[in-house]
Amino acid sequence: MSLTENKSATGFLNSDRRRLLVQEYGIFFAFLILSVILSISNEYFLTAGNISNVLLQTSINGVLAIGMTFVILTRGIDLSVGSVVALAGIVSASLVTTSATAGFHGAPYPAALGIIVGLLVGLACGAVVGFIVSRFAVPAFVATLGMLSAARGLTLIYGGGKPVPALTPAFRWLGTGNIGGVPMPVVLLAIVFIISWWILNRTRFGRYIYAVGGNPHAAKTSGIDVTRIRFLVYCISGILAGLAGMMLSARTGSALPQAGIAYELDAIAAVVIGGTSLSGGVGRVTGTLIGALIIGVMNNGLDLMGIESYYQQVIKGALIVGAVMLDQKRNQGQ
Repeated sequence: MSLTENKSATGFLNSDRRRLLVQEYGIFFAFLILSVILSISNEYFLTAGNISNVLLQTSINGVLAIGMTFVILTRGIDLSVGSVVALAGIVSASLVTTSATAGFHGAPYPAALGIIVGLLVGLACGAVVGFIVSRFAVPAFVATLGMLSAARGLTLIYGGGKPVPALTPAFRWLGTGNIGGVPMPVVLLAIVFIISWWILNRTRFGRYIYAVGGNPHAAKTSGIDVTRIRFLVYCISGILAGLAGMMLSARTGSALPQAGIAYELDAIAAVVIGGTSLSGGVGRVTGTLIGALIIGVMNNGLDLMGIESYYQQVIKGALIVGAVMLDQKRNQGQ
């Protein structure tokens, strides 16, 4: 090989390595750059109190986004998570409230019962959607849009359109307590992240999820039960939406029927910004966590700078579109 050819090959490898570095670690660099810019722009950004506030704000969206990651990895989408947040939150709250008028008959019950019921409500919603999508081949967009409306309606029917206040301290600990000085919502997000990372990276079920998203026909031919995998990922998304709903109610001290509106958009934004492909089969839960942190940091930083929430929505929309455009460009390149 000539010297010119050797230099050309070396340059190609360097370029290829740079591309791989951007794909693998670009989201981390983006998060660091954003944090540095905001810390320079506002002296209060890096204070301990503000960092704790950012983590608390990110925890609920992070839990939802991790559940959304499972669904999007299989080429699906879940638009119902915001409504499931409200439904699970208000049903569980009705079991643990001391209010004589807003509680379920016999309330308050033990906090553990309220938590279990909240998770089961989320599971039921996810199971219904998963059954419709996997068994009847209904597009996920349509099925979850229907659940979005149905769950919101059930929330209003169950609670009579009224909030459920006066939750017991034991249940509120889910949103206001701490372990070793770390807020409980942040602890729950960490637990969900670790379990999800392990499932996707260390289990056969995780490998099957990537296989179904990458090529469902090939996955089915190789013996993978595609129907079962698609059903289970919506169940996971539903359970985590139920958990997020209880975290929200516990943190605010009451369950509101209008809770969770547009939460699905933040969850999808975190997943897409984190590098998970809408085409399925590509993505990591680590990227989703960083994506959720980027949204949380961005919202917090813009608040500190006095920028109105309307502009934040515009910026968030631009981020989503930009991330999808990069994903499409990457797919075309491959």
